Amino acid sequence: MMMGRNQMQKRCRIIYNPTSGREAMKNDLVEILNILEAAGYETSAFATTPEPNSAQNEARRAALAGFDVIVAAGGDGTINEVVNGIAPLEQRPKLGIIPAGTTNDYARALKIPREDPVAAAKFIAQGDTFKIDIGLANQAYFVNIAGGGSLTELTYGVPSRVKSLFGYLAYLIKGAEILPRMKPIDMHLEYDEGVYDGKASMFLLALTNSIGGFEQIVPDASLDDGKFTLIIVKPSNVVEMLQLLTMVLNGGKHVDDDRIIYTKTTKLIAKPIQNDEKLMINIDGEYGGDAPMEFTNLKQHIEIFANVKAIPDMQRKMNPDVQEAKDYFVQGVEDLSQQGVTDDGMIKMRKE
Repeated sequence: MMMGRNQMQKRCRIIYNPTSGREAMKNDLVEILNILEAAGYETSAFATTPEPNSAQNEARRAALAGFDVIVAAGGDGTINEVVNGIAPLEQRPKLGIIPAGTTNDYARALKIPREDPVAAAKFIAQGDTFKIDIGLANQAYFVNIAGGGSLTELTYGVPSRVKSLFGYLAYLIKGAEILPRMKPIDMHLEYDEGVYDGKASMFLLALTNSIGGFEQIVPDASLDDGKFTLIIVKPSNVVEMLQLLTMVLNGGKHVDDDRIIYTKTTKLIAKPIQNDEKLMINIDGEYGGDAPMEFTNLKQHIEIFANVKAIPDMQRKMNPDVQEAKDYFVQGVEDLSQQGVTDDGMIKMRKE
């Protein structure tokens, strides 16, 4: 007699990127499989391929095949793909995360070990879960952050090693080279409590308090309240921007500054005011298309394994990589000061 599905052992599918980070997953995979098997899951693994949306397609396939848990093992890009595979479905498996990439902002927010895949697997085996919010940007889903404006565009040109240290704030590190190219955009931004029409260097929609390792950027972010934290940065000149960035580094004092709009919202509509102006959108650290774009918070949409007991611990600890990035930023500020500033706050570029 065959057992019914509800009597069968639960199934887990690991979707891992074999080229992520230091390729640690391949070395630890057997031990991770054993840990999850011991926790009661019939566990199998899928290595992503270079084909577009490899992780996303496998996540959708596994979810439709009835897997109870899908584990995304890789960097933030792998997690984003897996979420995009399961988020549109009515019946969604639980999500586990094993950080194995160069940037692991989302794992940091969930207090999951980022340098030890085996330790991360043990948190999945432990079984503590809660339901998290995710974002929907037109037809694409995101788990950490979305943004638009000239400052977010500049991160696309930052070298991968530097970007891995700072994620969304990579432009800080190369301040002397990048900030002088900053150009504000006339934006129309509609959110729960109002409308902003005017020039802005950047807007950010955050789902977590981890942006490039800095919990001070969004100090009061909640993972499950159904709301984004919206930050609109108005300044258009280098001097003001440097002042704000210094305030961020010094404990998150930017949230009360008049040059910042800092609020909570369940949705956002973003578009350029000028039809001939381009507003590029960054979704979870990658180019996600151009505005107009509508963002919606999907409250408690996915059940995820996490270090639940540690998440309320909001200690402001700066990891070594972020400290190194901060040192780069300080050097960038010194380089700018040597170049001088014009009356309108822009940089006087040295003549070579």
